[in-house]
Amino acid sequence: MAEPTTAEQAETALKQTGTEVTERVSEAFDGLTHGDISSSLVLVEDYVVPIVVSVLILIVGLIVASFISKAAGAPIRKRVDETVGRFVSKLVFYSLMVFLILGVLGRFGISVASFAAVIAAAGFAVGLAFQGTLSNFAAGVLLLVFRPFKVGDVVNAGGVLGKVDEIDLFTTTFDTFDNRRIIVPNSSIGGSTIENITFHTVRRVDVSVGAEYSADIKKTRSVLTRAAESLKEHLVEGEGRGFQVFLKELGDSSVNWAVRFWTKADDYWVVHEKLTEAVKNELDAAGIGIPFPQMDVHIDAPEGNMSLKAVGE
Repeated sequence: MAEPTTAEQAETALKQTGTEVTERVSEAFDGLTHGDISSSLVLVEDYVVPIVVSVLILIVGLIVASFISKAAGAPIRKRVDETVGRFVSKLVFYSLMVFLILGVLGRFGISVASFAAVIAAAGFAVGLAFQGTLSNFAAGVLLLVFRPFKVGDVVNAGGVLGKVDEIDLFTTTFDTFDNRRIIVPNSSIGGSTIENITFHTVRRVDVSVGAEYSADIKKTRSVLTRAAESLKEHLVEGEGRGFQVFLKELGDSSVNWAVRFWTKADDYWVVHEKLTEAVKNELDAAGIGIPFPQMDVHIDAPEGNMSLKAVGE
């Protein structure tokens, strides 16, 4: 015959305890009806007093666990990150409460090992039912531990481009630039490429432009250099920084250039617009055209038949 499992043992112990309490209450009630209060006093001493004491222990333990959790999370909020501090506080609080509840149950003769086995079995069943939720939780823990981004960063993650408003254990909240609030499951972020746009304090602005083939190369370079120098107050100097006028390629309809300009990340879009405007104005002032794709069509009519032939774009 197979031996009972731990869960079955716990269930049997709970049933026996319930049966014993029922019998004791019945005896105490019968004693009261016959004028005997001794059994009632024993019942109060054995059950009512421990229950009251256990409730008081839980209340005091709740206050102490709340104080300890806040004390544990406070330095992390101050020195590391607000979100990580909240996570540590919640983890400490719930861990202390679990140990406290198990200790109170042990006072009533309930086997902690048996109870833990029941919780483990229930947790396994719940885990199977909430695989997606647990994957979000695991991804949230990784985001909090490795911190690829923090609250306030502008990121492109999980198919969303926006500013991080909050990082929770299951979801991350973004505010987009057109003022929409988007909540993304952490598993979608953890399983995709994360681009932290505001991680670095400086960025490079790239403005591409095409000049007509008839324009002199040296003159075009000089004109584009003048456009970049007009924004020197926004320029970040240093090794690998500054600005560069780069001849990219000989395109189908134009000679293609790129003006690369390093600036502060906070000024990126302002500089991008100003540099684009400066490039256009300087080319116009120098009389250098910016061509657009064209198609030349030649019409041939051999022996009275007309045909169209596209020569190029």
